[in-house]
Order: sequence, then structure tokens, then C-alpha cells
Amino acid sequence: MLLSNLEMVPGRRVAKHLGLVQGSTVRAKHVGKDIFAGLKNIVGGELKAYTELLQESRDEATQRMVKQAEAAGANAVLNVRYATSSITAGAAEIFAYGTAVVLE
Repeated sequence: MLLSNLEMVPGRRVAKHLGLVQGSTVRAKHVGKDIFAGLKNIVGGELKAYTELLQESRDEATQRMVKQAEAAGANAVLNVRYATSSITAGAAEIFAYGTAVVLE
């Protein structure tokens, strides 16, 4: 499955447009990580536990989007985008979406 943030793939033609595909996941913070993050706020620096949590969330949302595209018969998802939103205190949604297509 080809994933691209472009609206087209240079040298390839879109043979069929299959529509919007999406995937999402909602993740909550771990209390232990949250305490460490509070301490890190005092001294500064990267919050690596949160960086890893968000990367895992993006990967999961992407895989769910790809699964939906495969079910639709696509061989590519174009114009891929990501969005994040706060659901409740301590929980966030990662949303991946794009356009499922069949490339020649």
C-alpha cells in the first residue's frame, strides 16, 4: 500500500477514486509517565514517554486507515493527513485520513 501526503503520485495515473478512508485511536496518559512529565516540566527537555505514546498512536491510526483502504480495493492512499484532539483530561485522539485510490 502506497501512502503519500501528495494529491497525486508523479508518473502514476489514478485509475479509480474510492473515497475517504480513516483510522483513529484514543489513548490515555499513564499515571507514572504523567508524574515524570511533571518533573520534566521543571527542568525542561523532551518528554520521551509521550513522544513514544504519540508515535505508537499514529502508527495504529495509520494501520487502521490502511486496513479500510485495502477493504475498499485500493493500492494507495493519497493526501494523507493526521489530526489530534483532546477527548477528555488525560486522553487524546489521533486521527489519520486520506483518499483511497487505485493507481495504474
